[in-house]
Amino acid sequence: MPRVTLALVGAGLRGLTYARHALAAGTGEVVAVAEPDPARRAAAGREFGVPAERLYAGWEELAGRERLADAAVVATQDRLHTAPAVRLAGLGYHLLLEKPMATEEREAAAIAEAAERAGITLAVCHVLRYTPYTRALKSLLDGGGIGRLVSVEHLEPVGWWHQAHSFVRGNWRRADTSAPMLLTKACHDVDWLVHLVGSVPRRVSSFGSLTHFRAEEAPAGAAARCPDCPVESDCPYSAKRLYLDCLGDADAEFWPLSAVTDTFTEEGVLRALRDGPYGRCVYACDNDVVDHQVVAMEFADGATCSFTMSAFTPMGHRRTRLHGTHGFAEGDGTSIRLVDFRTGDESVVDTAAGAGASAADGHGGGDEALVEAFLNAVATGDASALASDGAASLATHRVVWAAELARRTGEVVTVDA
Repeated sequence: MPRVTLALVGAGLRGLTYARHALAAGTGEVVAVAEPDPARRAAAGREFGVPAERLYAGWEELAGRERLADAAVVATQDRLHTAPAVRLAGLGYHLLLEKPMATEEREAAAIAEAAERAGITLAVCHVLRYTPYTRALKSLLDGGGIGRLVSVEHLEPVGWWHQAHSFVRGNWRRADTSAPMLLTKACHDVDWLVHLVGSVPRRVSSFGSLTHFRAEEAPAGAAARCPDCPVESDCPYSAKRLYLDCLGDADAEFWPLSAVTDTFTEEGVLRALRDGPYGRCVYACDNDVVDHQVVAMEFADGATCSFTMSAFTPMGHRRTRLHGTHGFAEGDGTSIRLVDFRTGDESVVDTAAGAGASAADGHGGGDEALVEAFLNAVATGDASALASDGAASLATHRVVWAAELARRTGEVVTVDA
């Protein structure tokens, strides 16, 4: 397979992850980088061997030239996806676009329309579709392993410390600067559930709120920052415990610690916690996104799905129960327990998914498999290896927006498919 050349637009955690997988696959090569942060830009240039004349301070500089690569990895901040995606598609770049597509429906639709108009491949990074576990579960359902699917229960265990890191102290803490949490974190899950069921729900309802990470929940005596707090050692959200414990662990230093500091020493971490956003008390931040939410979905054939997203869990693989007319399946991200109602037999399917669930672990193998499928699609001109396209991703995003509208209004919302 010919090597696919890539322009990396956004050299943060996700962009680097996809670019590294492309390089490791041997079928991808980064030939240009657009990144506003000069240190990140220079570091990415060194890592991927990109010459200085192809290191750009922003996507606009890249897009101001003739097409330099076969494809672009667009991994800018959520609110900055639309303009580069639309412009680069118009220049003929195939697109690997980090989720969510955009933070507003009209912008996501503009991206999908631009890709269709230009005739390029658009793959949104719904990496859960690509894990070995998902492939095994989807095959089981499509093969009638539990009969007709009637109902689904699904849990997204965000993790107590991950909530504090990303959605209380971090970049995704506010809907007005990023997006609602159901979009930024759980559009993965909604997309995955639609993929399993095989259709978009016709109606949704939702409830959820910011319950715990608020000023009135702070323990007595809590200080504004963890390094100065007399009750820090007893707090489950201690920034000192979380980030100092990352030192010496290469995966944890890549994420979450790299978001906090680029100086991986005790002194460097403590300095960042005293001066930066990640040292703030979780009860004294400016966050407003929910810390728990439930979504109920009803499909055209009468099937139903209940989805729970919660901060108050360990961080790990999603857990799903699927109820069918002939059987029951229960999955934990690595294995599937199957009960056959006709025989009473129980069996366990080991999907050989050894990778962990977090971004640092590659989302259970989904990151790597998505990149390989995208590179193959670009190299061969055959997109059949991709589990979704722009239209499918737009449809599942619309389910998320409908669910968030339902949460805000308290109404049952009909999905605009």
